[in-house]
Amino acid sequence: MDDPTASLDRPGNRNAQVRYVLLAGVAGILTGTVGSFFHLLIDRLHVWPKLLSDHLSGPLLVLCAGLIVMFVTVVVAYLVRRFSPEASGSGVQEIEGAMLGLRTVHWRRVLPIKFFTGIFAIASGLVLGREGPTIHIGASFSAAITEFFKVSETERRGMLGAGAAAGLACAFNAPLAAILFIIEETHRQFPYTFRTYMGIIVAAVLSTAMTQIIGGTAPDFSMSVAEPQIFLLPAFVVLGCVLGVLGVVLNAGLMRTAVIAAALNARICFLYPALVGFAVGALLVTVPLSVTGGEHAVTFLAEHQRGLMFLLLLAVLRYFTMITSYSAGTPGGIFAPMLALSMCVGLLFGGLLDAITPSETVVPLAFGMAAMGGLFSASVRAPVVGAVLTLELTGAYTMVMPLIVTCVTANMVAQWVGGRPIYDQLLERTLAQAGIKPEAKGADNTGLA
Repeated sequence: MDDPTASLDRPGNRNAQVRYVLLAGVAGILTGTVGSFFHLLIDRLHVWPKLLSDHLSGPLLVLCAGLIVMFVTVVVAYLVRRFSPEASGSGVQEIEGAMLGLRTVHWRRVLPIKFFTGIFAIASGLVLGREGPTIHIGASFSAAITEFFKVSETERRGMLGAGAAAGLACAFNAPLAAILFIIEETHRQFPYTFRTYMGIIVAAVLSTAMTQIIGGTAPDFSMSVAEPQIFLLPAFVVLGCVLGVLGVVLNAGLMRTAVIAAALNARICFLYPALVGFAVGALLVTVPLSVTGGEHAVTFLAEHQRGLMFLLLLAVLRYFTMITSYSAGTPGGIFAPMLALSMCVGLLFGGLLDAITPSETVVPLAFGMAAMGGLFSASVRAPVVGAVLTLELTGAYTMVMPLIVTCVTANMVAQWVGGRPIYDQLLERTLAQAGIKPEAKGADNTGLA
């Protein structure tokens, strides 16, 4: 069936197109501004473990840190459950559901809850990313704008995508990856027309501009590495195979811990977030690289060489702290923790290859960087976004070929072993919890079957 609003995209209807793009630009500016202060406040609060360690030490420090994070996690989980249950987690699945008309973006309650509880949850040390809340915040601004201005259904759905792109662009200072994320990840939900396509570009660019004005212009994970020699490409294929399997395992872990969390909370209310919070707090002062969103861990590991056993231990710890933190019922994303986990795995793979290869051509950091895109591709199933996001984050454009090889291989292997995109699974669970059947509203476009 033809889109009844398609006439708005005809060349003669410039006013409607300009109006829509201006609205998308407003969403981008709002998202970039609020999202930047969201990140700055988290950075300010992240110093609390150091302040605590200046006054305490030994077992007392571990106990106090555990109790503090436990208290914050439980309070945040309570506030989210009480006032805005949809603010839990990343919010990407909520936006995809809203694009399909299966979910409603209650922006009046999502914006304050996602902003304030997200700050405390992420700053406490939980293994959560900042990108999930900013994506949800961006889409919420778009929902508010479309409520105040009369728009068509196509424009409403397009504006949600534009706000989400603005949120991702703000989180990582990566406008191109944000645009491609909407194109590749939400291709089943996003309504492609001339004006909606232009809208996501304008929103992402203006959001990034505000982010750079407020927070700086450098890539978040600035790194440099010599271009790997062409004969090493097969090694990146092997790395992609490893990451393809790991991505499926990671998705399974995220879904399984959600079931465990529900079971424990059914026995004792908020037992699960209390346990997770205490464990994360204890690790925060004993093995700090194993917790927090992972931005510091990525840059630290890139700059400081670590032994293979340490990297293996860190990868195992970050896997479990990531899947348990995400299921605690607080706001937070999975992108940044995924990047930290993959850096551990990539450096470990590169270190093993370097140990068994007589030449000095293997640079473990190159494999760590390639792994950042590869694990993202295997979990989210968006290989183009995985490659471009890594390039924009690191600024290491010498890694184009290895990244493409790793991301494509990881994506194919994840498909072959039966994995499914993480946001498809999260959306399914969200709809099931709400008692909504996708087939009731155009399931043929959801890709959930």
